[in-house]
Amino acid sequence: MEIDKKHVLLTGASGGIGQALALALAAKGARLTLIGRRAEPLETLCTGLSGEGHRVLTLDLNDMAARAELAQKLGEQPLDILINCAGSNQLGWLSDQTEYEIEQQLRINLLVPMLLTRQLLNRLNPKQALIVNIGSSFGAIGYPGYTAYCAAKFGLRGFSEALRRELSNTSTKVIYIAPRATDTALNSESVRAMNQILGNRMDSPETVAAVVLRSIARERTETYIGWPERLFVLINKLNSAPVTRAIRGQLEIIRRYAIEARSER
Repeated sequence: MEIDKKHVLLTGASGGIGQALALALAAKGARLTLIGRRAEPLETLCTGLSGEGHRVLTLDLNDMAARAELAQKLGEQPLDILINCAGSNQLGWLSDQTEYEIEQQLRINLLVPMLLTRQLLNRLNPKQALIVNIGSSFGAIGYPGYTAYCAAKFGLRGFSEALRRELSNTSTKVIYIAPRATDTALNSESVRAMNQILGNRMDSPETVAAVVLRSIARERTETYIGWPERLFVLINKLNSAPVTRAIRGQLEIIRRYAIEARSER
């Protein structure tokens, strides 16, 4: 899909990947509606975007009334691209997390994209539209310390696949893009230290944004970012035993940093 002159709704726009995406999309000529809970960073981002016609809507998408309000505020022009980018993760052993923390990760990473997409289906351009769900490599590889996050991203990948098939006789396409570890404020110092010791590479938000734009242009069904993560995803699908053995060797390191991450919150 061509991005120029397309109306794009972007959630999580105040986050690292969201900000990089907003800048990249605007540079390609898109007209953006930026969604987030914090007005100040959104307004600052909006004023720095290329082009005209961008706007900010400060909403808590966890709230049903706010989602209904969003549909009203969008006006008459249909959406060409919906990008579900808002997300959250916490490193921690399942037994150390509260019910609230688990529920919040499932809600932000899975339920909100599902409910928002449902809310806006009838606002998508009937001639051609694209739903873009930003997932994670942990949506295909279960990883200790991220049980709730993995569950949510596995769910988002399944939602994307099911909705893609549900809409296969329409002009709306659904794509799923899975970054690996990304250098954003979501990662605590403990997570950064753990990734460094384990040799896990972290991409910049700009790198992820560039891949997202290419995936939109090519309308690629699924995209996994990074090597060897793409290989691990494939191996895990075919035979998970080698991946399980490799991760088991990392388990005590992950556990140590999960405990540190807990103390940072």
